[in-house]
Amino acid sequence: MRMKNVLITGSSRGIGRACALAFAENGYHVFINCRSSLDRLRETEDTIHASGGACTMLPGDAGNPDEVRSMFDKITAQCGGLDVLVNNAGCAYFGLLSDMTDEEWRTVIDTDLSSAFYCCRSAIPYMVSRKAGKIINISSMWGTCGASCEAAYSAAKSGLHGLTRALAKELAPSNIQVNALAFGVIDTEMNARLNPEERAALEDEIPAGRYGTPEEAAQAVLMLAGAPAYLTGQIIGLDGGMI
Repeated sequence: MRMKNVLITGSSRGIGRACALAFAENGYHVFINCRSSLDRLRETEDTIHASGGACTMLPGDAGNPDEVRSMFDKITAQCGGLDVLVNNAGCAYFGLLSDMTDEEWRTVIDTDLSSAFYCCRSAIPYMVSRKAGKIINISSMWGTCGASCEAAYSAAKSGLHGLTRALAKELAPSNIQVNALAFGVIDTEMNARLNPEERAALEDEIPAGRYGTPEEAAQAVLMLAGAPAYLTGQIIGLDGGMI
């Protein structure tokens, strides 16, 4: 049986790393990517190889169209194309919108939204040629309801929801499914900025009473990769009942 191939952007840590390990454990050849944390990306690669998995490092900025083209040139040369694309690259900005610089705005939009466009654009032709493929966009509950002091992040994730729904309709005739997971508070470094008091207060707002884990997030992504073909165009919440 042919080994399936998956690219996970932003896979040096957090949800992306957990996804890389989960896909490798389930027999996928995993292309892992990050922009700058190369030592941590190598650790992810070493962990996968040590467990007998198949993995290829693809360092690069998923928010840069030229670097995405270069990444996909390497994917094409190695295996032809992807069976699954997980658009996980992301960053956050915490603060008042009025204090945000042009560069900070562009960084959030490029990393959280444009990266998905660039990667989808490069992945789609191969998927269409095979009449098969899964695109999974990693989003946030803030893309649904918005968050104070995270306006740019909320806007980018809301845009990702729109991209998911529209692209699902565009690609459904080619048997390619596009869905998004809107995560709640996951226990990653992105949320490590909170002090113990702030963390406890936030946990009190979550009906489940705790943060989600990266491993739970990865399990949901893996489930979507194996979901029935009739499941497409959905924004699926995994937030402990928060919204």
